[in-house]
Amino acid sequence: MDQLALLFVLLIGAVVMVPLADRLGLPSPVLMTLGGIVLALLPFVPNVDVPPEFILPLVLPPLLYASVQRTSWRQFTANLRPILLLAVALVFVTTAAVAVVANAVVPGISLAAAVVLGALVAPPDPVAATAVAGSLGLPRRLVSILEGEGLFNDVTAIVLYHVAIAAAVSGSFSVPDAVGALVLSAVVALAIGLALGWMAKKLMDVLGDATLQIGLTLLVPFVSYVLAEEFRGSGVLAVLVTALFLAEHASDADDVLGRLAGHTFWEVVDTLVTGVAFGLIGLELHNVFGTASGRWEEMLRIGGAVVAVVIGVRLLWLLPAAWLAKKLHHLRDIEEEVPMSWRETVVMWWSGMRGVASVALALAIPLKMDDGSPFPAREEILFIAFAVIMATLVVQGLTLPWLVKRLGVRSDADAERETARKLAVRAAKAAKRRLKEIEQVEDLPDDLVETLTRRAYDVGARISPDMLDEERREAHAKRVERIRAVQRIQGEMLSAARHEVLAARSEPGADPEIVDRVLRHLDVRSL
Repeated sequence: MDQLALLFVLLIGAVVMVPLADRLGLPSPVLMTLGGIVLALLPFVPNVDVPPEFILPLVLPPLLYASVQRTSWRQFTANLRPILLLAVALVFVTTAAVAVVANAVVPGISLAAAVVLGALVAPPDPVAATAVAGSLGLPRRLVSILEGEGLFNDVTAIVLYHVAIAAAVSGSFSVPDAVGALVLSAVVALAIGLALGWMAKKLMDVLGDATLQIGLTLLVPFVSYVLAEEFRGSGVLAVLVTALFLAEHASDADDVLGRLAGHTFWEVVDTLVTGVAFGLIGLELHNVFGTASGRWEEMLRIGGAVVAVVIGVRLLWLLPAAWLAKKLHHLRDIEEEVPMSWRETVVMWWSGMRGVASVALALAIPLKMDDGSPFPAREEILFIAFAVIMATLVVQGLTLPWLVKRLGVRSDADAERETARKLAVRAAKAAKRRLKEIEQVEDLPDDLVETLTRRAYDVGARISPDMLDEERREAHAKRVERIRAVQRIQGEMLSAARHEVLAARSEPGADPEIVDRVLRHLDVRSL
């Protein structure tokens, strides 16, 4: 088996693992990692040979862009303080704690190299956290915090990592230079992210066609990342800014097909790239754990110490930080999403899984210093990093569903239904307002106005039947039953039409392009 065949095996595995994970009640990233480990143990499977410098630019941009599609700039700004308090600050605390312990227990490691280790194991993975938390029916506020934590932690950790690598390789460190690098990285990323988002929106308006627009959204995250890195900015932050800008400004409410097609496209990209990324984590274990040959006891002891620090520091930080965030939330009485109980805080603690970013950063550690000497304790750093990834991703990922069930942490279904009801009422009122505007311009028959008014109610009632009173609900139910009968019969009629047109495609002299054009019209009508 060669590298290309292995890639396709991972892609097929990414598709197959999703329904299998749903059936087993387990996170699909964890199953893909275990699948990668199994592949690595097979003698005919080659060692993975992906240049480390390509992993982050190829994997992170599409995953980050897909994650941002599920949130909004308003949500981030509303929860900025909880995210900073519960998430971003934790990267600095974890990096410092791991660096202190690693400097004490790892033979031959320098302080700068210990900070490199701390930075690469500090950030929880946004993909793993979202994939795991989103499938467990957790409260939306927890999922939002985990998403924000994963996204912004990557920004913080990667910048810290690059500063620490520069210090370790050169053998010198300057606090002003480090702070300047952090500020420059953020400013450049913001400028490039906003500029590219604005240009992408203008270009989408010019393109018009949904196919071309979706193709552009696939390229934009990579361009944003590479441009920012080229000008010494944070590629991750640039992608986040670009994605948030496009999510806020490039959406056309009337572009129904484009929105549906774009959503489906990014679901496919997210599934495939996530599967390949976590499969690579399992495959890389074969190479990394080979470095521990002959000294397993020592390496496991060191790795266990760092794992304990990473997991313990997260709990010790989150408990008081969550309490403080909740206290400030009640004092200011503003809309923020914070853990509302110790049970939710414990679930958030156990959701801190490491993944793609940690692997890429670990593999990207340079082999040599500026003076030509080997990078201090590089093999030990790689082993420890993968020990942390395995302990948090596999152990915590496999036990998180059990913990959530045991603690009884569930989403607030009543609150979600109430939110849907309010939106349904707004939708129905907007439809009625538009009908009245049309009545003032056009002379509509009374019976048509009555029918359209009923349909305005139906717009909201289909979203949330709870918005209607009992009498209207019964009348709406009868109309829905009648409409469903019409739709069912009409669906069968359209199905017969599609079968007939599709059969014409294979007839002698048929023009496939014309047949496909007619078939697309029927498909749109069916939609």
